[in-house]
Amino acid sequence: MTGLIIFAFVLVLFFGYAATLYNGLVRVRNAVRLAWSNIEVLLAQRHDELPKLVEVCRRYMQHESETLERVTRARVSVEAARNGGSVASVSAAEGELRTGLNGLFAVAERYPNLKADALFQNLQTRISTLETGIADRREIYNDAVNANNVRIETFPDVLIARMFDFKPEQALKFSAEQKSDVDVKLAFGQ
Repeated sequence: MTGLIIFAFVLVLFFGYAATLYNGLVRVRNAVRLAWSNIEVLLAQRHDELPKLVEVCRRYMQHESETLERVTRARVSVEAARNGGSVASVSAAEGELRTGLNGLFAVAERYPNLKADALFQNLQTRISTLETGIADRREIYNDAVNANNVRIETFPDVLIARMFDFKPEQALKFSAEQKSDVDVKLAFGQ
């Protein structure tokens, strides 16, 4: 009888510990999802601002249609990547959009009337603020991804993770080229 009580006690402890591990894995997985949702909010806000910026620039930059089209195409690519749900696709599309925006802002330097336009200044500030927010949220997201991936790869969590099919998440990364500043001399053809 005592052996049965001890066995039941050990069994309860085992299942309690397994439940604690499972709940911890759920928490880190949901932290990744929450962090990604926060990034998506900022991406959507920036997505809504870009057509306004392109339209303001179009009024001044009649000869820069290629630059404006690049930003517009990149915006569409980001939206398609977000809808596809692939972090890698979003990373690539975001890098292209960032490059296009940097090029647009560099080319805008040639147009004093555009730079002086209050709407342009407000949009440029708003988009720059959103870019900073996206970078901050990307860091939080990548930290959550790292915590998730470490948990599902370490013992004893790996046993529960495999049993319940917890998957590693992919960090949101940009290549060194995508993170670098725009070469203003190149933008001005010098």
